[in-house]
Amino acid sequence: MLARIIKLASRVVAGVIVVGIALHVLGANADNAVVSLVYDVCRPLVAPFKDLFDLDDAKWQIAVKWGIAAAVYAAVGTLLARLLAGAGFTRRRRRRALA
Repeated sequence: MLARIIKLASRVVAGVIVVGIALHVLGANADNAVVSLVYDVCRPLVAPFKDLFDLDDAKWQIAVKWGIAAAVYAAVGTLLARLLAGAGFTRRRRRRALA
């Protein structure tokens, strides 16, 4: 159950970041409440990737850095979910073997 929650949360985070990329690349109005909310949610999530690259085009810079952040969140979430699911399976197998 915990593995599913982690996997879902990481995919939601990655999805919000991808939406933020699309809004920025398409030139969405940052004064709009929804766009502003998405940007406000994304900023702290992508902060560790802030100085990863220094590209000339601002749209490409956001797309690349935020895209890498989305991929990392999705990959780490999937990896953690698999590790937790595997640990749960091993515990169940041990309990059955002991019974």
